[in-house]
Amino acid sequence: MGMMTLPLVSGVDGSESSLRAVDWAADEAALHGLPLRLVYAFGWEQYEGAALALSLGRPPERALADCIVDTAAERVRRRHPGVDISAEATPEDAVIALLHEGHNAEALITGDRGRGGFTGLLLGSVGLAVAARAPCPVIVVRGDKAGIEGGHGRILLGVGEPESGSAAVRFAFREVGARGCELDAVRAWRCPSHNRADPRRTASEHLYHKERAATLIDEAMAASVQDHPTVRLHSAAVEGPAAKVLVRRSAAADLIVVGAHRCRGHFGLQLGRVAHTLLHHADCPVAVVPLAP
Repeated sequence: MGMMTLPLVSGVDGSESSLRAVDWAADEAALHGLPLRLVYAFGWEQYEGAALALSLGRPPERALADCIVDTAAERVRRRHPGVDISAEATPEDAVIALLHEGHNAEALITGDRGRGGFTGLLLGSVGLAVAARAPCPVIVVRGDKAGIEGGHGRILLGVGEPESGSAAVRFAFREVGARGCELDAVRAWRCPSHNRADPRRTASEHLYHKERAATLIDEAMAASVQDHPTVRLHSAAVEGPAAKVLVRRSAAADLIVVGAHRCRGHFGLQLGRVAHTLLHHADCPVAVVPLAP
């Protein structure tokens, strides 16, 4: 992460998932020497609770919202007393609030599901929408205990096209540099399915596609390797569908980093199949880094 003092911003909602994300964000802020900002957007509860609140004569959810962010802030202070922390509850919709925060953040950090009755949908309504549209990197904290707690000593980078994917590569190298861990740079490759009849041709095609993938990894890594000569880097060109390959390898990683293209002025989801699959199935936290269009 850069030399600027923009904060990390973590979404909070009182759920177990969001508390895991707050702990992860606190560790990340301490690691990089960055301030941490906690944001609880209680827009949905405001609509649901409006009728009840009118009958009770007090603002809907405000007291509970303040309690949730204060408790989360206290949790961070106990975990990392040195981290500069700020916290805010806002009656905005969660996606709108976090996207707004993303314009002045090093990264946005969310859990993989929220509280309430819509558990199955909440990654879709918050984490996915934020990861698809935010102007800064988004980390969705998900996966098993070892992955979330950084037990593997390894970061996984899904390598895209060298000319457009440099932001994701730089993000991964900075993260590895701060943690002092290893970096696995992986690019999946596949052979076109035609011409299976000729085994010699099939073998040479396999070699061609594998070597091309390895060359693309080297090209994508070149500038960052020069900037971070001490990073322990392992490169692998792996046969198979990229999403499957990366989900499988995420079981041995503490963070997986992938790029996502943003189209200016386009408000549809800007996530490829690989990032979308990882956000639902990876065994560790997922960092989605916006790439130049």
